[in-house]
Amino acid sequence: MLAEAGFTLTQVPDSHLCCGSAGTYSILQPELSARLLSDKVAALEQGGPDLIATANIGCQTHLRSGTSLPVRHWIELLDARMGGRPVPTEGRI
Repeated sequence: MLAEAGFTLTQVPDSHLCCGSAGTYSILQPELSARLLSDKVAALEQGGPDLIATANIGCQTHLRSGTSLPVRHWIELLDARMGGRPVPTEGRI
């Protein structure tokens, strides 16, 4: 859907791996959660995106703590595009 809306999607190695948020996981296992977050952010940033899109609000919050890139819910991106408003940090995701 994002590609059809005109976004350029970047490849993410090991895209199936968790970011380390997983409910209370980031609270109950902070060291492991931090390592997963670091690995996930490195994989997400490898393609040189302008922003990171996610489908999970917990992941959105967690990913924001590990990157300087904007992290948006994919619905925000589609809403802005469909409503004719500028997409926050438009570009490669």
